[in-house]
Amino acid sequence: MITLYNYGPSQNGYKVRLLLAQLDREYRTQDVAIFDGESRTPAFLSKNPMGAVPVLELEDGSYLPESNAILAYLAEGTEFLSDDPLVRAQTLRWMFFEQEYVQSSIASLRHRMLTGKLDAASPATAEKRKLGARVLAALEGQLGSTDFLAGRRYSIADISNFAYGGLAEDAGYDLADYPAVKAWTRRVRSQPKFLDDIIPYSVDPHSQRELG
Repeated sequence: MITLYNYGPSQNGYKVRLLLAQLDREYRTQDVAIFDGESRTPAFLSKNPMGAVPVLELEDGSYLPESNAILAYLAEGTEFLSDDPLVRAQTLRWMFFEQEYVQSSIASLRHRMLTGKLDAASPATAEKRKLGARVLAALEGQLGSTDFLAGRRYSIADISNFAYGGLAEDAGYDLADYPAVKAWTRRVRSQPKFLDDIIPYSVDPHSQRELG
C-alpha cells in the first residue's frame, strides 16, 4: 500500500488526498510535524532532500516528492489526466502555473495570514498581493470560456489550482470580484467524492513558528 507523508493543514497535501479520495485509492498517512523540525531530520531528508511535504512512498519503497508530480503519477491512465497530447499539455501548463504563481502569492499570503506571521505593511507583502491579483485575473480569463482549466473535463489541473486558488478569500481576496473563478470553485466542489476536509492551522500548536 502507498503511504502519504503529510502535514494536515498543508493544501499541497490536500491536493493529493483529494485525488486519492476521488480515485477511491487506499493509502496510509504518516503525519510530519514540519514546524517541529520533523521534515529536517536525516530520515525525512532521505525521502525529500528539500524537506517538504507531501511525499508519496510507493509500494516498491521509492519516494516521490512534489505535490503536482504526485498528482500526475496517480492520475496516469485515469479520467483525471487526458491522453490527448494537447489537453495533457494544457493540464501540465496549469499545474506549472500553480507551482510558479499561485504558490508564491495566494498560498504564501494565506499561510502567513492564518498563522499570524503576515507583515501587512511590508513591500514583499504588497508584491505578493499584486501577483495574487494577476493570478486570479488569469484564472478568471481562462474560466470565463471553459468549465475547467484544461477544457471541458475536470482534471488534476483543477485539483492543483483549487487547493489554494479556491481558498483565495483566506488570503484577503474577494472572489465576488472574480465570478468565473467563484463559479469554478462550486463546480470543483460538486465533483463526485469531493473531499471537504480543510484542516485549520489551529490543530498545530507550533504553526506560528517559521520553518527551519
